[in-house]
Amino acid sequence: MTATIVKADGSAQNLQEAVEVVESHLHPRPSWDVADHPMPTGREEIWRFTPVSRLKALLDGTPSEAHLLREESLPTGVTSRDLSEEEARTISAEAPVDRVSVLAAALSGGAHLVDVPADAELDTPVTLVLRGQGERVWGHTVVRVGHHARATIVVSHEGSATYGAKLDVIVGEGAVINFVTIQDWADDTVHGGQTSVLVGRDAQVRTVTVSLGGSLVRLTETARFAGPGGTLEQFGLYFVDAGQHIEHRLFVDHNEPQTHSKVDYRGALQGKGAHSVWVGDVLIRKVAERISTYEANKNLVLTEGCRADSVPNLEIQTGQIEGAGHSSTTGRFDDEQLFYLQSRGIDPLEAKRLVVRGFFAAIIAKIGVPELEKRLMTAIEAELAKSVAA
Repeated sequence: MTATIVKADGSAQNLQEAVEVVESHLHPRPSWDVADHPMPTGREEIWRFTPVSRLKALLDGTPSEAHLLREESLPTGVTSRDLSEEEARTISAEAPVDRVSVLAAALSGGAHLVDVPADAELDTPVTLVLRGQGERVWGHTVVRVGHHARATIVVSHEGSATYGAKLDVIVGEGAVINFVTIQDWADDTVHGGQTSVLVGRDAQVRTVTVSLGGSLVRLTETARFAGPGGTLEQFGLYFVDAGQHIEHRLFVDHNEPQTHSKVDYRGALQGKGAHSVWVGDVLIRKVAERISTYEANKNLVLTEGCRADSVPNLEIQTGQIEGAGHSSTTGRFDDEQLFYLQSRGIDPLEAKRLVVRGFFAAIIAKIGVPELEKRLMTAIEAELAKSVAA
């Protein structure tokens, strides 16, 4: 079974026909067959930064009858329902690209679909809260947005769980979408999975990914275009404490002409053994003429004993582009910023806090939900209280 793209005229196109398969050691062939995603050893390119032993419970394929508790707030016109495994495969944005996500699709017993109708203009956000109670659980969620709709969608993860997930976002032609995912887990949580976004023709999509909690969080985030003219902005924020591993792996596939993308992920690390991984890759295909793209990752190391791995990549198959670039920085506090603030009479401790707040504020402001932005800034303040005084 392969996924399909539903065009504005109602016709369907097989996703494998619409998008040439990427042959790359960085991106295994998407497949719904578990056999195509063997047990990793940790030596493979896509697993070499991951402590595979800590993911064992999400790699062995043990079934579970448990489910995360789900709370939904759906504005008028937005609906939700459960899908069979067959239906979920048919409408998903992309087949699984790693073992955790293929097991999530195979063992979740179907998927939960949230449907935003065409031409909807939502004044309040669609919210979905998924809460764990300490169990091992598999889940598949599909968010489908109709053509020319305008909406903000927030998916939050809370509580404690060992959670393998697949999340698909299908955005219709001309839609304008702000899609936010938050990993605010308890300290013992292990969360692995895949989030895939399909950007419709002339659609404008902004994603904001926030990872604050959990023992280990490993998210593969892929995006591609269903037609020319689409714009994708991806923003991310992560705060890694002692012993935590937080990993974000991004792949933007420019498979259509006149498409545009921007990636900006920022992380802070504190405490012995804190480990962040950010791997970004942009593929610009031969057909993707007159595109523009830029990806950036910034890491702020607050204490000794932390490790930040940052690997930006560009794969360019045509010279007919408007622009493409990437950047990566990792460092401690900016001494000039601290000196400037202290010269204005600001206490050294408060100066450090102000620098970190400013570092994250630009990302949090992209969320567009004031009460959620306030909640996240409060969470950042709580994290800072652990280390900035050191």
